[in-house]
Amino acid sequence: MKLVENYYKLHNAIFNKTDLISGLGPLALRLFLFPVFWVAGTNKLNGFEDVVAWFGNSDWGLGLPFPEVMAGLAAGTETIGAILLLIGLATRWIAIPLMVTMLVAIFAVHWENGWQAIHDLNSWGATENTEVAVERLSRAKSILQEHGNYDWLTEKGSIASLNNGIEFGVTYFVMLLALFFSGGGKLFSVDYFLDKHFNKS
Repeated sequence: MKLVENYYKLHNAIFNKTDLISGLGPLALRLFLFPVFWVAGTNKLNGFEDVVAWFGNSDWGLGLPFPEVMAGLAAGTETIGAILLLIGLATRWIAIPLMVTMLVAIFAVHWENGWQAIHDLNSWGATENTEVAVERLSRAKSILQEHGNYDWLTEKGSIASLNNGIEFGVTYFVMLLALFFSGGGKLFSVDYFLDKHFNKS
């Protein structure tokens, strides 16, 4: 028991001093998520008619009701949400609709593709489709090696096969969930300074 007691004394002595900069964690999450939602939202705005068609078409799209409204809500939520996350304003509030957009993406778009964002036979999330995808990737590499400038094409990284699974959507959802509970964080968010201003004792 003495060992455990000494451990927690050391633990508290070290980590209680990090409280002042605890806002760095939420800041890192917000800065990571900002370009994710900014790009997603502005892409929807720039190609709005195509997004509406994809949202509404039940043959090759999502088959959602009121596709214009749904596309507008998704684009607006992601674009405005990105800005609010960046400055740390209304962080908990904006995390809610952004989590909803992630749930829609997970279940309506990516669910049938399994877990993996990129096919990998060595991952626990591999499915029966992965082996076929890896075989196709191998064939594509062979064609490029024979007919393309393969060294130039792979100079900055290997060619991969996209699986479009739920991995990224779940990752963003978990990050937003953390922000929902933590808020914008100390020192580095507008929320923090507004809270200090309006809760002076």
